Amino acid sequence: MDTITLRDLEVHYHIGVPDEERVHPQRLLISVEMETDIRPAAAGDDLAHTINYYAVSQRLLGLGRGRSWRLIETLVSEIADLVLREFGARRVHVEVRKFIIPEARHVSVRITRPCHPDRAG
Repeated sequence: MDTITLRDLEVHYHIGVPDEERVHPQRLLISVEMETDIRPAAAGDDLAHTINYYAVSQRLLGLGRGRSWRLIETLVSEIADLVLREFGARRVHVEVRKFIIPEARHVSVRITRPCHPDRAG
């Protein structure tokens, strides 16, 4: 499989366990690695045969509108499912970084999810 990577997309989502932490959006960095076969797109120089990383970025930028999450684990799982379902990746690796602990550079959750067996092709 080939990999298309969207690295460190900056978003501002309402996230955190305590209610007061979710009052204001927090800066997060999202990285998504999408495994797919790019040969058909490369052969025909055709965007229709690959994952449109711009469309992925726009979908993720809008994902937080009117939403909130308590856990990064929930958010990262939702992003993985969304990329598999809406953009047809064969496998996805998602990492969300949060900058909430002053003594740490960041905290993050990273997951890997394969496409559902019914969608494998």
